Amino acid sequence: MTKTAIILGATGFTGKILLNKLLADNTFDRIKLFSRSSVHIDSSKIEEYLVDMLALENYSEDFKGDVVFCCVGTTASKTPDKDEYIRVDCGIPVTAAKLSEANKIPRFIVMSSMGADVNSKVFYNSVKGEMEREVLQCKIENAYVLRPSLIGGRRDEVRKGERFAQFMMGSFDFIIPDKYKMIHPERIANTMLWLSKNTFSKRILPSELISKIGLRLNYCSSRGR
Repeated sequence: MTKTAIILGATGFTGKILLNKLLADNTFDRIKLFSRSSVHIDSSKIEEYLVDMLALENYSEDFKGDVVFCCVGTTASKTPDKDEYIRVDCGIPVTAAKLSEANKIPRFIVMSSMGADVNSKVFYNSVKGEMEREVLQCKIENAYVLRPSLIGGRRDEVRKGERFAQFMMGSFDFIIPDKYKMIHPERIANTMLWLSKNTFSKRILPSELISKIGLRLNYCSSRGR
């Protein structure tokens, strides 16, 4: 029996990789994309909903499927206004989780960040922590939160500070503890896809666990060719 996946943030760094994996996966015959802009991919699997992401609640009738992947996020440079930042980084995932609960979608997988803590004095971390808390309070059968470290690879957009951090972490990877090591977005996408098909004991996955699961799946995939 084929399934329907919903992706929020398919135009983003990790979301693009996840979308390509879903397109190649015969488990899914429909992929609903909710975003502000098109991914510009011609596929019979894809249904695009170009919507106001801050008003997802208005699209409840279309927000139906078997699993939701939430890859939405912003940065302080993109969204300097703190109230707007909260509406994006916390509001969108929480609204999506509430819609999933209301529409009885059994799986919800959301990207958070290492250091997320509702009690943190760091604004970014506290917003992520609040998002996690509200998502996990929803009555969803299988809800998972991924907390990746710094994500490696080249983005379409230029983030000078992030590029420098990637260079430093890559150069000193051999002395950085596993939980702080830079992680490739493909490993995150692999783990998200695996969680969409398997039940896992942990609801919050730290970066080193995401990396281990994602790396194993990469290895299995290459061995299977």
